[in-house]
Amino acid sequence: MLVPTLLTVYTITFLLIHATPGGPWDTGDKPISQEAIASLNKAYGLDKPMWRQYVDYLGKASKLDFGPSYAQRNRDVVDILRDFVPVSLKLGVAAMIVAAVIGITAGTIGAVRRNTAVDYLATFGAIVGVSAPSYVVASLLILLFASKLHWLPTGGWDGIFSKQAIIPTLALSFAPAAALARYTRSSLIEVLQQDYVRTARAKGLAETGVIVRHGLRNALIPVVTILGLQFAAVATGSFFVETVCGVPGIGRYFVRSIAVRDYPVILATTLLFAVAVSVMNLIVDLMYGLLDPRISY
Repeated sequence: MLVPTLLTVYTITFLLIHATPGGPWDTGDKPISQEAIASLNKAYGLDKPMWRQYVDYLGKASKLDFGPSYAQRNRDVVDILRDFVPVSLKLGVAAMIVAAVIGITAGTIGAVRRNTAVDYLATFGAIVGVSAPSYVVASLLILLFASKLHWLPTGGWDGIFSKQAIIPTLALSFAPAAALARYTRSSLIEVLQQDYVRTARAKGLAETGVIVRHGLRNALIPVVTILGLQFAAVATGSFFVETVCGVPGIGRYFVRSIAVRDYPVILATTLLFAVAVSVMNLIVDLMYGLLDPRISY
C-alpha cells in the first residue's frame, strides 16, 4: 500500500500548491519583470501544461531526483533534506524517549493506584498535555526557563546534547507523553482485570512481576500504535516548535518553503512525511507479534 499512498499524497499536494495564489517568483522584496518570470518558468518547466508538470516531476521523484530548489537555485532538494532532516530526527528521537519514559510510567502508576490522588494528578497532567498546543508549551518554557530563570538559552541549536536542545525536546515530548499516559492507563486497567492476572497473583508472584511481565506487556499493544504514530509525526519535524525555538530542522524549513512557494521542497518534504508515517505503521504491525506471540499473520 506504500505506492498508492505516496501517489495519493503527491497528487493532493501537487494540486494544492498549484491552486494556491501566487508563485515562486513573486515572493521577493523587488518585483520581477514579466520577461524574467517567463524565462524562469521556462527554465524550471513551469511553462508546460499542468498534466505535463505532474508527470515529469513524478518520474523524477520516483528516481529520488527532486530537482533544484526554487529559493536556493544553486542547491538540490536532496542536499537540503540531507542538511535539515538529521536535526529533526535527532530532536524527535530524544523527545520520544522522554515521552515514552514519562508517559508509560505515569500511565502505569495511574492504573496501579487507580482512583487515588496520584491517579488524579497523572490524569490531570495528561489532559493538560493533550489540550495544550506545542507552540504554547514551547513559548511557556522559553518564558520560564530562559526569560525568567535564565537557566537556558532562548533558542538556537548546538547539537542534541546542548542546552539549546532541552526546551524543544521538552516541548515536543509534552503531548506524546500525555497521550501515552492516557492509553497506558486505560489499557493496563483492562488487562489487570483479566483472569490470567488473578491467576498470577494467586500463585504468589510479586506484584511488580505481575504488573510488568503479565500486565504491562499485554497492555502495550495499543500504546505501541500511538507511540509509532507519534514518533513519525515528531521525528519528521515539528513545524511550530522548531520555528519558535529556532531549531534548523526540516519542520522549520518546510514552513519557509511554503512561504516562498518552493514547490520542489514542499513536494519532497511531504512525500518524506508520508514515507515516515507508512514505515512506522509497518514497524508497529511487526511489533505486535513481538509483544504478543498469539498474534499471527
